[in-house]
Amino acid sequence: MLPGKFIVIEGLEGAGKSSAISIVEQALNNKQVSFDKTREPGGTPLAEKLRELVKSADHSELVTQETELLLMYAARSQLLVNKILPSLEKGLWVIGDRHDLSSRAYQGGGRQIPDDVIGGIANATLKGFTPDLTIYLDIDPKIGLKRARARGELDRIELEAMSFFERTRDKYLLIANHDDSIVIVDASQSMEQVHQDIEKHVNQFIDFHKS
Repeated sequence: MLPGKFIVIEGLEGAGKSSAISIVEQALNNKQVSFDKTREPGGTPLAEKLRELVKSADHSELVTQETELLLMYAARSQLLVNKILPSLEKGLWVIGDRHDLSSRAYQGGGRQIPDDVIGGIANATLKGFTPDLTIYLDIDPKIGLKRARARGELDRIELEAMSFFERTRDKYLLIANHDDSIVIVDASQSMEQVHQDIEKHVNQFIDFHKS
């Protein structure tokens, strides 16, 4: 058992992950819990370079589904070994902006890469490591992408067809409904209600593990 805890925020584009992370930060600060933050893909110098390769819409050649998947796990492996695990071992809690569930949903659901293929790569790179709590912000892709477009230019993955995001959401929900460590929050509610729901779940989690 690691002394720290790993809390991950997941969701489609426009679900409100950034503001959700701020709520988690506030909750941890209020409970006087020291923490670190990460994002995926990225979070280390090498992983950030891999993020650029994955997200850029300016590639002169086709990025294959298999390349995308392997780059995601390469970045995740770097982040896990060089940042997440060392922080947890020091007793810090870690807030993650995405983790393995994203690949299960986007590459598994959206890209329709078989679960056993993703599972094999995940086992090789993560070696059984999983978050302690995942908050999945569920939203209709039409609403989420409208919000994402309002923020500005879309990246390579955000430019995918609506059917891609519908499959991704379906996969998120399928996994979340069968995993007790994942909490589903309706991100189509008012921002105030979404934030209240997140705060409630995080406070309950902190209180349980600090008691």
